[in-house]
Amino acid sequence: MPIWHVHHPENLYSTKDKQQFAAQVTVLYAELIKLPKFYVSVAFHAFAPQDFFVGAEPATKFVRISIDHIARLTPDPERRKKWMDTINERLTPFLRHRGVHWEIHIDETPRDFWTIDGFFPPPTGSSDERRWAEENKPSQPIGGRPGSP
Repeated sequence: MPIWHVHHPENLYSTKDKQQFAAQVTVLYAELIKLPKFYVSVAFHAFAPQDFFVGAEPATKFVRISIDHIARLTPDPERRKKWMDTINERLTPFLRHRGVHWEIHIDETPRDFWTIDGFFPPPTGSSDERRWAEENKPSQPIGGRPGSP
């Protein structure tokens, strides 16, 4: 499960912009990493200039994105760099093209600290994970047993 928190100045993104941004993020994970779409969450947090500071100055043209990864961890430094490059490239219309400065970071959480509707997500690449992706929702693992990390 990735959850993205996008902190941005008020009025930078319309509702349509946010929908397109969230869709782009979802495509990154669903198509490139093969995660179920419902694993992907994007929360937008608008701030007024007097509520966010960078270097003790009001942040009027700054976007801060923090991402939590749980479903897939990336231990290889080359793959991490490639992933960050991909994110920056795909978000160009929402960041660079709008003339803002931005910062992105990713935290990775051990998978055994994660449940959805009380279920531990199925193992990566398993038939249960494919079923979750097809149904676009969590459900009882095949065999009726709760999942385990």
